[in-house]
Amino acid sequence: MKSLGTRLREIREAEGLTQEDVAKMIKVSRVIITNIENDGRKVTAEELAKFAKIYNCTMEELMEGKKKKEKTLVFARSFEELSKEDKAEILDLIKFKKMQAKKRKK
Repeated sequence: MKSLGTRLREIREAEGLTQEDVAKMIKVSRVIITNIENDGRKVTAEELAKFAKIYNCTMEELMEGKKKKEKTLVFARSFEELSKEDKAEILDLIKFKKMQAKKRKK
């Protein structure tokens, strides 16, 4: 099983964030993020809560390493916050894009 530091690094990289970006969001130094990601420093509960908020997941998902499809989860959670009209518009766009992709394959 991967360490918490490794999981945090992998998620950060998948999100396209730098250590500096995350450090600013959590209000710590970049060196602290480096130490956490290299397992040279334990994460406090407060920091873990901030990581979870940044990566749009639960602390449990971070601790257990079950967060696999970050971008899909972020989209799904964000989608739920939209109005019915906005959801319908996005679903129509997805249908349209699928039709375009089928035409390109032919």
